[in-house]
Amino acid sequence: MTKVKICGLMEPQHVKVAVEAGADAIGFVFAPSKRRVSIQEAKKLAKVIPPHVAKIGVFVNASVEELQQTFREVPLDLVQLHGDEDAELIKEAGLPSIKALSVRSVEDVERANRYEADYFLFDTPGTEFRGGSGLTFDWEFMNGAGVSADKVILAGGLNPDNVGEAIRRVKPYMVDVSSGVELDGRKDEQLIRAFVQAVKEEEN
Repeated sequence: MTKVKICGLMEPQHVKVAVEAGADAIGFVFAPSKRRVSIQEAKKLAKVIPPHVAKIGVFVNASVEELQQTFREVPLDLVQLHGDEDAELIKEAGLPSIKALSVRSVEDVERANRYEADYFLFDTPGTEFRGGSGLTFDWEFMNGAGVSADKVILAGGLNPDNVGEAIRRVKPYMVDVSSGVELDGRKDEQLIRAFVQAVKEEEN
């Protein structure tokens, strides 16, 4: 069963809708972004998330101290690293981790083998900020790159209309959406529900 992460949530009602729809993970962005939240804001949002739904913090080039403090205070279940973090930093932080990689070629996918992370998130290169651009990359790059499917989180331009095809072609452990469930730059309750439903229907 492919898991679902809804990322970039900032409002309690959207967290609630995502949980009720059946999302498996909620992402809070702590890096520069229009979806950025503070530790205090994330703490409030985390209170309405049940234990079976993972809380994931998104960071770009944060220090080990910042990662550990945020992980402890929110609290988080995983840290997602979208910057130039090296294998040593991930080891030093000692936290359950997702290393995000921007994909332009098969070689970019193969870079995952340099890191000891729990999961790898494959995304389209960002534009204004690090992280996604809301566009898909060529999913064929995922084939034969030597990354175990049970560690693959697929992101980049996913939405309720194309996530089914993405799952069929890549067979990832988890799919991750942010802008694909937004209208006019704000999370949309109907799109969140539709995205989760599309993933669940693919499994039936």
